[in-house]
Amino acid sequence: MGVISAIGNSVAENHVSLTQQKCGIGKLEQFPSKYAATLPFGEVKISNELLKEKLRAYDADVTRTTLLALHACKEAIDDAHLDPEILSLYDTALIGATTVGGMCLTDELYHDANKDEGGSEYLLSYDCASVNIYLQKYFSINGVINTINTACSSSANSIMYGARLIKQGLAKRAIVGGVDSLAKFTINGFNALHILSDEICTPFDQNRKGLNLGEGAAFLVLEKEEDCATKKIYAELTGYCNSNDAFHPSSLSDNGDGPYLAMKGALDIAKLSPSDISFINAHGTGTENNDLTESQAMIRLFDTPPAFASTKSNIGHTLGAAGAIEAVYSILGIANGEVYPNLHFKEPIEGKNLVPVLSYTKTAIQHVMSNSFGFGGNCSSLIFSKS
Repeated sequence: MGVISAIGNSVAENHVSLTQQKCGIGKLEQFPSKYAATLPFGEVKISNELLKEKLRAYDADVTRTTLLALHACKEAIDDAHLDPEILSLYDTALIGATTVGGMCLTDELYHDANKDEGGSEYLLSYDCASVNIYLQKYFSINGVINTINTACSSSANSIMYGARLIKQGLAKRAIVGGVDSLAKFTINGFNALHILSDEICTPFDQNRKGLNLGEGAAFLVLEKEEDCATKKIYAELTGYCNSNDAFHPSSLSDNGDGPYLAMKGALDIAKLSPSDISFINAHGTGTENNDLTESQAMIRLFDTPPAFASTKSNIGHTLGAAGAIEAVYSILGIANGEVYPNLHFKEPIEGKNLVPVLSYTKTAIQHVMSNSFGFGGNCSSLIFSKS
């Protein structure tokens, strides 16, 4: 596994921050925005220049999105001991996810789109696939390459897609994950939807005011159990499901149909009952719609919902990276026998009365469900189990 977020530049740093209940949401520092002084963000506190130097990625057109992805992907590859020869095999797949991609260069994109002369050095960077194309060339990967953009469920779907490639014999190993960087494009867009909070987000709280945008990346290496008997195994991916309630471009149905079907489908594939789930890493954005509908879906599916929490209270909503980062957090919980709390919570949602985990807890974890629900009702649930 590899990860970079507002609470750490590695898996180890993120783990320590989670156990210390650290919140990485604060003032924006890395690029100018009219909202920098008024809105909090989950920003990675490392500059593009330092990332380029650390990664030896000196290409003139490399974007912050690509740098974050490269950082996390390299950590995952090193952790899995995948040497260049293995990476170049045709049975090594790379499935990445992103929503903003090269559009983090918002001003450059606008300028290129509105001039008559030849394009700038960034012209090939705006494409959503530019991140994975860069990773493919950097690591000389020759297997199946794909980019997924299903909004906030993107990298959960990349994990699911990688697992299905392996099950169908189209890959022997899959490097899966996602990335998004903060950008004027997304900040202005989410602000136009009136769902950004001017305070640090409070998932599942009655008085929640909205989400905080974050940035980061995470990648994981998937292999068949029989192919990694001598390797370090963090956990097993036992269930996954994607559904779509097709209710609204940016909202989920009041009854939580999409989340309910995704969670139920993941349980069915894993051959588990609702009572088998030890913990739910909730999507938990802190918006009025998501937290209400996710709560409703949990109440529908579980007689008594298990322990749950949202780590977006630590790092903000990282959009296309959220599913992969939270998969890493879910797996860390299993591997270390611990649950990370839902920060900033005060009062349960009226009529739902669900209270998330409020403090760091050491406990045996067998199965974790990780939820990622995107715009357009694209909902995905993953289940990770102790191996």
